[in-house]
Amino acid sequence: MDLYTINYIKSNPTIYSFLRENSHWYKDLTRDGSVLKRLEQEAKVYYKQTPTDKIRHLSDSINLISSFMDAIK
Repeated sequence: MDLYTINYIKSNPTIYSFLRENSHWYKDLTRDGSVLKRLEQEAKVYYKQTPTDKIRHLSDSINLISSFMDAIK
């Protein structure tokens, strides 16, 4: 693994913890550093940090507040 990849992983806590939980990625990163972007995408999907997940969470929060407001009336 090259120095840039190591520093990038250590500076990003999400990727670092994902890599600790899914150690099979070490092999791919050691062989080819360009896998880093794919690793980052997989980590976002795993931790539900994609734009779709964020919109879904916001929608759920709005629905919860709406239900609460209806119950107060």
